[in-house]
Amino acid sequence: MRGNNNGEPEELSAFSVMNANEVAVYLLQECPSLKHFYSYMFGSTLYGVGSDIDILIVGQLGKLLSILKRELGIAGRELPLDILYMNTSEAIETDFVNKEKCIELSVLALGTAKECKYI
Repeated sequence: MRGNNNGEPEELSAFSVMNANEVAVYLLQECPSLKHFYSYMFGSTLYGVGSDIDILIVGQLGKLLSILKRELGIAGRELPLDILYMNTSEAIETDFVNKEKCIELSVLALGTAKECKYI
């Protein structure tokens, strides 16, 4: 905890003390349904700045997506998630992963993001 302007204790959010690698590990642990989707992080969080965590989920609609949304909703109580969902054809047509330099959560979780090439 740290003090606020009034000298009273102020709790830190989980995000304020987590880097992109730790966020990826947390999401992969807390959201087991992610294994059925392509999941990426993009935006300012990758560079250690920003006030939200941009996540891209690519996959098909259906029951598994509903389950994943529920899991991410729970994780979102701890982290300021900003989630974009795309089906596979949308992701391919827009080339969003390349244009936004998205990095797979599984790569971030391994801590090898600086070595990966953008897909």
